[in-house]
Amino acid sequence: MKRLLGGFGVANCLVTGAAGFIGSHLVEALAAAGHSVVGVDNFDPLYPREVKEANLAELAPGAMAAFYEVDVRDEAAMAQAMQEHCVAAVFHLAARGGVRPSIKAPAEYVDANIRGTLAVLEAARRVGVPKIIFASSSSVYGLQSELPFRESQALLSPASPYAATKIAGEALCHAYHHVHGLQVTCLRLFTVYGPRQRPDLAISSFVRRMLAGEAVPVYGDGTSSRDYTFVGDIVRGFVAALHGDWGFEIINLASGRAVRLIELVRAIGEVLGVEPRIQWEAPQPGDVPHTWGDVTRAKEVLGWQPLVTLREGLEAFVDWYRQREAREENKTG
Repeated sequence: MKRLLGGFGVANCLVTGAAGFIGSHLVEALAAAGHSVVGVDNFDPLYPREVKEANLAELAPGAMAAFYEVDVRDEAAMAQAMQEHCVAAVFHLAARGGVRPSIKAPAEYVDANIRGTLAVLEAARRVGVPKIIFASSSSVYGLQSELPFRESQALLSPASPYAATKIAGEALCHAYHHVHGLQVTCLRLFTVYGPRQRPDLAISSFVRRMLAGEAVPVYGDGTSSRDYTFVGDIVRGFVAALHGDWGFEIINLASGRAVRLIELVRAIGEVLGVEPRIQWEAPQPGDVPHTWGDVTRAKEVLGWQPLVTLREGLEAFVDWYRQREAREENKTG
């Protein structure tokens, strides 16, 4: 079996974090493009198991050639999966996510995110997998004041242990490219949202609270801003990176627009047809005031640009959310 059938042909791909929010969408996109997909996920308790199982249930039958419930820190198991399926590219998305939880449990984040990335890279090196696409984060930019964020900026001010682990992950990726010749693309993702978003993340939480008639907690004065990027746009970027022919690249995947938190709350209220009630809270440690990604490099290198507007993305999320809630009610009813 060939690992890669032509530069732009069918590849055998392994996706870590395949049962997660972005990972499950990536599995779908790769399968739709004709690639054979192997999924890996350890069902970390940080993410409710039933939510991940529901994500997998939404996949089309046969979307994955195989699925392993394995922790990426198990280097031997990762190498075996890569070798058995003659994997040509690894999409490494598995990680402990979240800025605020990382402040409470920094050792767990360092172990999962740094040691996990090292194990994936070492397994790929041992087996001879030529290509790694690593899911990094806009968090690496930390307390940068120069906006929009560009890939050339120095990463000297991470604001959380989570951000620091992603910087370390990028550094490990570069080391394995330099020493072992792996082709690596680090994609810095900016506040991804859309169907299957984790229930603890802002947009999912805001929708749930507004539909229940509850107040929405807004930390700070509402002027903090984020670059919200739709998950469908993100996975197009990952698929585009699969076909890149380069040694090492770092690329932003962003909407290219910053939205203030209070504007996001109002936009969700408009989509839901409700007037949001706001509960003002003190700013949270680890949060940065602004994120905004420059996507020039993504356009130049990947031929990629964001297509989905915030309004369109919020409508897609709300439609999906209502459908999943209806299915859950039917199960219990």
